[in-house]
Amino acid sequence: MADTAPSLAELAAEEAELQFAGFTNDDAWALGTAMVEAARRQRAPVAIDISRNGQQLFHAALPGTAADNDSWIRRKTAVVNRFGHSTLYVRQSFLERGTTFESATGLDPEQYAAHGGGFPVLVRNVGAVGVVVVSGLPQLEDHRMVVAALRAQTT
Repeated sequence: MADTAPSLAELAAEEAELQFAGFTNDDAWALGTAMVEAARRQRAPVAIDISRNGQQLFHAALPGTAADNDSWIRRKTAVVNRFGHSTLYVRQSFLERGTTFESATGLDPEQYAAHGGGFPVLVRNVGAVGVVVVSGLPQLEDHRMVVAALRAQTT
């Protein structure tokens, strides 16, 4: 896999593409279990979290994860909730302006992490209703894992 982050335009296109018709508790379960199955096949040491309107609907921590992954999930979720975009989109938006998320926003890094792996749960004609997050791999791989799962569930 390439280690180069997608452009802001590519990340925006992902968000435009990866939208659900609706998003229920059962949809969260289906997405989460599909992500766990994919992570197990890849032997990926990840934690996966899915929430809707602030309610945690799915959480799994696979072998090789630690409590630190839950901290990353919380911080990535905060970025998606605050900015309405994937964590990688937010990160890239600052990098393409020649700055960093941390220096430009001044937000507490103990509360916010603009590192790949957080993605809004988007419902067509509604907008963001939740967040899906992966933590445990390098940030581009976390992001790709979420995108692959969303692509499989939203098409």
